[in-house]
Amino acid sequence: MKWKDCQVRLKERLGPQRFEHSMSVSRTAFELAETHGCNPESAKLAGLLHDYARDMCEKDLLAIAEEHRLISHPVERQVPLLLHGPVGAFLVQRELKIFDADILEAIAVHTTGAPGMSDLAAVVYLADIIEPSRDFPGVRMLRSLAQKDSLDAAVLAALVSSISYCLERNLLIHPISVEARNYLLGST
Repeated sequence: MKWKDCQVRLKERLGPQRFEHSMSVSRTAFELAETHGCNPESAKLAGLLHDYARDMCEKDLLAIAEEHRLISHPVERQVPLLLHGPVGAFLVQRELKIFDADILEAIAVHTTGAPGMSDLAAVVYLADIIEPSRDFPGVRMLRSLAQKDSLDAAVLAALVSSISYCLERNLLIHPISVEARNYLLGST
């Protein structure tokens, strides 16, 4: 499916604010891919589609994840919103007929990260966190790291920021995020 067709389908699925966020992540992912030597067109598409299932209700996310065995950890049953990545990747494959494994991985892990994720997945994970409409303490530093340091160093800093956010608010943390952080600590 062509990028423009995907854009039209996504606009039908998401509310206006989430759609604008997806467009911004797409642009940011494209730029980061050029900076870090990834395929910019794949990054642009994965960035566009990363929140394909984000506006689904938690009950539907959980039902699809259960039916198609997409649940990787019990915390996802407690926080079904964490399933919007894996469910989105599943639906993108089924509904949009996109079968590129790197694009699907990028969509699936964009919320939590993953140890050993591809550079494309890392770019989309980072783009989702630093796109221009994001405004939180430390985002400027993350944007700066994303533009000049190694991709791994920028993703590590983003994971630490995300995990810290959850700790400060006493929220559940997906263990895969911790695993991704530890993996990157061991490789940097």
